[in-house]
Amino acid sequence: MGSVAALWRHPIKSHGREALDRVTLIKGQTMPWDRRWAVTHDRSRDSDGWDVCRNFMIGAITPALAGLWARLDTATATVTLSHVELGDLTFRPDDSEDIARFLEWVAPLTGDGPQPRGIVSAGDRGMTDSDFASLSVMSTASHDAVANAVGGPLEQTRWRGNIWLDGFAAWDEFNWYGRGLRIGDVMLDIVDPIERCAHTRANPVTGQRDLDTVAVLRDRFGHTDFGVYAIVTQGGTIELGDTAEVI
Repeated sequence: MGSVAALWRHPIKSHGREALDRVTLIKGQTMPWDRRWAVTHDRSRDSDGWDVCRNFMIGAITPALAGLWARLDTATATVTLSHVELGDLTFRPDDSEDIARFLEWVAPLTGDGPQPRGIVSAGDRGMTDSDFASLSVMSTASHDAVANAVGGPLEQTRWRGNIWLDGFAAWDEFNWYGRGLRIGDVMLDIVDPIERCAHTRANPVTGQRDLDTVAVLRDRFGHTDFGVYAIVTQGGTIELGDTAEVI
């Protein structure tokens, strides 16, 4: 058995992360408010609701976005983004005037790549990387194995996980497919590995690419996956320190 080491949500896809102490999960849904919004760009196709990653501004293409933090006020659907150079911006992603302020604020991070044009919402479905409503489960031991492979400290926030677990062997999560994970009253089905992209090359403190994590995974561990996708099959509340058991 293991335990919950960290909980994270990312209110706007690829635009900041927020640590949580507890979260209430709902059957068949993503982590509440995780990737609820996504930022479209000047090459985006029109879409209604969920769409694939490349339709949005993402860290794999625009690495400077990795340096953002987020705070969400769920009562007012207001997000505060923070950046070491840009400072803070508080706005409502559903408000057109606020979106205009956001687009001006974030522009210095976009470089010569796709340029942000608007914000769309996937609602409770979430703009997950998977084509189904999922959340991501990560192992601290697997992270430590990668950190040891590169010979130095490595930020967990590179992986953009929702639930981090202590107490399991490195890479044991890849043996959980088709099994359940119980955390308190919550039940998750573990379904797929998470194949990694260039976003994880960007340092989440500086927003600069400084490590080819995908190459490290491939060359040292024989795969390019980190973490697993899970589906909520029984809802409930989980907190830091809760026991996690694979069944």
